[in-house]
Formats: sequence, structure tokens, C-alpha cells
Amino acid sequence: MEKILVSACLLGEAVRYDGKDNLLDSPLWQGWQQQGRFVSICPECAGGLPTPRPAAEIVSPPGREAVGSQAIRVLTVYGADVTDAFEKGAKDALKLARQNNIRFAVLKARSPSCGKGLIYDGSFSRTLIDGDGVTAALLSLHGIEVFTEHQLQQLAERLAEVEA
Repeated sequence: MEKILVSACLLGEAVRYDGKDNLLDSPLWQGWQQQGRFVSICPECAGGLPTPRPAAEIVSPPGREAVGSQAIRVLTVYGADVTDAFEKGAKDALKLARQNNIRFAVLKARSPSCGKGLIYDGSFSRTLIDGDGVTAALLSLHGIEVFTEHQLQQLAERLAEVEA
């Protein structure tokens, strides 16, 4: 049975920047949870950021090529540079995935850590652009397939393929 790395907020943990959660309510999700597939992490908390914390966005070019380079910067709405915490959290997530032989992750959409495919543009105007969050990019770079909470059916199909 494949384990799945999961954003802690999707499991109901109050670890979002605003101190809230993003608890998912889906039959697929509940089934996987009952099967004990989930390994939980909040990369931002793992990186040392408190809850609640100021909103943050990637303000440099997003994408896999930026991870681990000087190009990526993550700033709070107040201008504080939290890049190091985001990168530490991403590395902790990768380490946890490797320790558990994880090949799949479900991460919070649009997050500067966990977003996959679309993230906020760094202007704090809620404008979305193509790109991945720091953790999603690092996991993808290391061969872990990343899905958002809006792609559970696609993950179910992948699990069926690899567990057949």
C-alpha cells in the first residue's frame, strides 16, 4: 500500500498562516485516511514559522528551476524574507517522504509552499500565476508526484495503476 505525503491543514490541523485549517471532506480522502496511508507535514511549520503568521508569497520566478537557488525569494506581506524557513520546510518534507518511501503527495493548492501548477504572484493581490510552491517544486524535482486537493481522482487513478 502506497503512503501519501499530505499537507497537515488538509487533515484538519490548524496550521495555516491564519491559524485555520483546510479540512477535506471526500469519500476518497476518508477512505485513504482510514487505510492509514497519510504521512502529515506542514512545511511552513516544519521550517520554523509560527501559527498564525503573516501571509507570504513567492516574489521571484516560480518553478522547479528556482528551488535551492538564489533566484527564489519568499516574502511576507510586510516584506520580511522567510525564504530560509520555506526551504528548510521543503527539505524536511522531502526527508520525511524518503523515510517513508513515498511516491505521491497531496498538497494545498495555491500555497507558496505546497501549491502545484498555480500560485499567487507575489503582489498579495490574490492574482494567480503558473508555478509551484517551494515544497511542491522540490518534491517534484525528486520524482514525487504532487497533486492538490482538487486532483484526488487523478491520484486515485495513479494509485490504482501502481498497486495493480
